Amino acid sequence: MEFSEVNIQKLFGNEAAEDEDPTRLKEYYFKTNIYNQVVADLPLRILVGHKGIGKSALFKIAMDEETEKGSIALMIQPNDIANIGVDTTNFLLAIRNWSENIKEIITKKLFSNLGISQTYASDIKNHDGKISDYVYKVINSLKDEVYIENRFDSIMRLLENFKVSVYIDDLDRGWQGKKEDITRISTLINAVRDLSNGNRNISFRIALRSDVYFLYRTSDESTDKIEGSVVWHTWNNHEIFVLLIKRIETFFGNKVDEELLLHTPQSQLAKYLYPVMEERFTGRGLWENAPLYKVLMSLIRKRPRDLVKLCTLAARNAYLNKSNIIQTSDFQAIFENYSQGRIQDTINEYRSELPNIESLIMNMKPNKRERTTKEGYVYTTEKLLEKIKNIMGSQQFIFANEQRAEAKDLASFLYKVNFLTARKEISSGKIERKYFEENRYLSSQFVDFGFDWEIHPAYRWALQPSDQNTIYDSLFLSQDIT
Repeated sequence: MEFSEVNIQKLFGNEAAEDEDPTRLKEYYFKTNIYNQVVADLPLRILVGHKGIGKSALFKIAMDEETEKGSIALMIQPNDIANIGVDTTNFLLAIRNWSENIKEIITKKLFSNLGISQTYASDIKNHDGKISDYVYKVINSLKDEVYIENRFDSIMRLLENFKVSVYIDDLDRGWQGKKEDITRISTLINAVRDLSNGNRNISFRIALRSDVYFLYRTSDESTDKIEGSVVWHTWNNHEIFVLLIKRIETFFGNKVDEELLLHTPQSQLAKYLYPVMEERFTGRGLWENAPLYKVLMSLIRKRPRDLVKLCTLAARNAYLNKSNIIQTSDFQAIFENYSQGRIQDTINEYRSELPNIESLIMNMKPNKRERTTKEGYVYTTEKLLEKIKNIMGSQQFIFANEQRAEAKDLASFLYKVNFLTARKEISSGKIERKYFEENRYLSSQFVDFGFDWEIHPAYRWALQPSDQNTIYDSLFLSQDIT
């Protein structure tokens, strides 16, 4: 096939769900159990996950499905709430400010969907009852108006079983991790919780980046009340592999049985990749002749966007080489670019929490002794803390909340942002890996649970650009791919 930009995007998908063609997104979207937890008929769901994990895509699919069923689904975006909750000096007043304004936003969007002027929503702030009661009152008062008269019965039928789902996304836009930012998120969630309790026919679904939720969760004593509403958006490698296969198969117009793919070993699933990429990695070292899918799965941080980026970059290189299949040389040509991109993503995502995160990450590269002894990417807890203390010898690290970081704080931070993964060799000879989302308290106070710590392979080319061949010679591909 020709790897033109159009074909690449249709094949592997857009990095951002909001920019994806809706029809194509529906074709290739892969639902996990997380989807069902989020769309459950409950008052409040808070979807938490790293950037690039698929939160926006899930919301987009959920809204489309609700609309197709005749339900009402509304999206609240950053522009809708840009000036709300800015004054955080009085916690209770800030909650009330959020409540009043969210009620008005919901009513405006609801009226807009029904073809009713949004100006009728302004009095909702003075209405102490349910939003549905106010909506009924306004519509009844308008039933004799010419522009609504012929549609009155159909509108009332739609509202007969009044049920609205409100989605709130991209709350991390402009996030800096400061005390005011944390308080603003906290007051918003408190307001939404109050509204969901007082309006049982309205369900709220909020998406939060994991670092935003972590700071909110550890700074507000009332967060235990919403913990049961939190859904962590995670993927395992097998699900991500199936996701890739579904995109390839639907691109070629083939039908997909998701359940069958989920219960098929990856060694048998690999054949679905062959129309677009070669079967084995023909490079050197420990990677020589390895199945190409193992290389792909070893280099992603359990985020679908990583896989999209990796395949997209390689496909572009194949296009430059006028190749109709992605080859090992295409992946080798882009590994450094891919790695640099993942480091830059991490810096951009978490600089607001730790301003000098770039210095911390780049100083985690192997020193001369570590390169000589082929160490530097896998650490015991003791060795990791020693490495970080050496970095701290030349500079201070202070979080955005003005807390001075100790070595254990920085180690925990690197684990939280997926720069580090927890690693343990188990009796079967395989490696057990734990990401922060899978065991968020493994690094709490950095108590030794028997795990070592490993710099994720996605970052290694950027940390060691001068001698990349040693990566192939020393990096074992993941053996825990299920």
